Amino acid sequence: MATVGVLTMELRIDEAHSLKEKRHVVKSLKDRLRGKFNVSVAEIDDQDLHNSAVIAAAVVSSSRDFASQVLRAVEDEAESQLGPMLIRSNLEWL
Repeated sequence: MATVGVLTMELRIDEAHSLKEKRHVVKSLKDRLRGKFNVSVAEIDDQDLHNSAVIAAAVVSSSRDFASQVLRAVEDEAESQLGPMLIRSNLEWL
């Protein structure tokens, strides 16, 4: 049976003073996570705010352990790229 894991990450982008600056940060993160981990990534909330974003990364696997490993690596990569901009993350299973 397939396992679906979703990692939700809340970002606080204080140095962004416009939506254009925010999109640069968000797009860079999304592209990096997609390319490195082959996960689906989307901005799912706070699209109209210039200093906040909510990003979700999802993986589908036959193994929950493997999916968990991938999403933990995604979280570590996001934390290393964003530093204190990553204020909260949450992992859930569907």
